[in-house]
Amino acid sequence: MDIPLEELKGLLATLEEGGVEEFEFEDEKHRVRVAFRRGAGVPAGAPFVMATAPATPSMVPSVAPPAAPPRQEDDANVVYVTSPFVGTFYRASAPEAEPFVQVGASVAVGQVLCIVEAMKLMNEIEAEQSGTLLEILAANGDSVEFGQRLFKMRKG
Repeated sequence: MDIPLEELKGLLATLEEGGVEEFEFEDEKHRVRVAFRRGAGVPAGAPFVMATAPATPSMVPSVAPPAAPPRQEDDANVVYVTSPFVGTFYRASAPEAEPFVQVGASVAVGQVLCIVEAMKLMNEIEAEQSGTLLEILAANGDSVEFGQRLFKMRKG
């Protein structure tokens, strides 16, 4: 790879400061996976490079995987708000503040539903459509993944 050592050190430091446990990057030419080992006998945040290899055609999927079939309890009027990235889920703007939304609440387009903290940035997640909040699928302070369902809503 043609990454200057100082840039790589900066990336690793940023990942460690953000509490990231794993990081993976892949392009047409390279694939890198870094995991931060934690535990007895391992210095806190010690990076461990899991794999560094040229990307091969078998590593890069040519088609998207099929979408999961809808759950039977879901109907056309049920939608999910998902996390746009990996981070920490917060229901309120501060620990002592009231949650942005509660189950049963009416939600308007553009209304803030939660915050997902990623790399020390607080990102407000807004409703993309109006409806009624049926279920909150993540607990305050939980780590969430890209595409993870956060809220279940009924359109309307």
